[in-house]
Amino acid sequence: MSDATLHATSQSPDDFAVQIADQIESFLVAVTEVAKGDEPGSTVPFLLLEVSQLLLAGGRLGAHEDFLPDERYEPDPGPEPDADGLRENLARLLDPVDVYSEVFDPYAPRTAPVAARISDDLADVITDLRHGMVHYRAGRTAEALWWWQFSYFSNWGPTASAVLRALQSVLIHVRLNQPLEELDGLDTDQDLGDEALEMEAGRVMAEEIGTPLGIRQVR
Repeated sequence: MSDATLHATSQSPDDFAVQIADQIESFLVAVTEVAKGDEPGSTVPFLLLEVSQLLLAGGRLGAHEDFLPDERYEPDPGPEPDADGLRENLARLLDPVDVYSEVFDPYAPRTAPVAARISDDLADVITDLRHGMVHYRAGRTAEALWWWQFSYFSNWGPTASAVLRALQSVLIHVRLNQPLEELDGLDTDQDLGDEALEMEAGRVMAEEIGTPLGIRQVR
């Protein structure tokens, strides 16, 4: 076991909870601000930074021994905040690179990639994180840590990792001056196989990505 893992598993639960909650709160606040669209030219770089930092918190949760909630049944956290407005704003800001292709399980043999949306995925991640934050703010620290750890493995961890790869790909294509062809036809309602995705994932030129996202090309 590495020193980092030993530290994660031996740290005081209260100290660990404060650190994780701070990282999650920072992500929630930052992405909410990005979605307002005040700096549309920095959308992709800001999201890349925030998702990367969130996954550090996820890695710490994943390396930690299993958390156990205090109660057998989850206390009612109340109504879930609506993430539709954030989802719609992110979709507008990320157009035309919002839709991307992803393989859910890299160890599943012959798994075909499927289409997903960065905006949908980020809204889904935020919903998971907010759910745990309600417990944390109510003083139910064990419940919050259990939920964040469980949902990291079951949903928001893989989802955020997929989003990170998509955001990295956008920056890689632009910064290395590798134009993409237009992405018309890559639809989240379609179940596309490898060959179809390769043909569809095409045709947005680097300048079309660079203009709305405000990313300078390196020549």
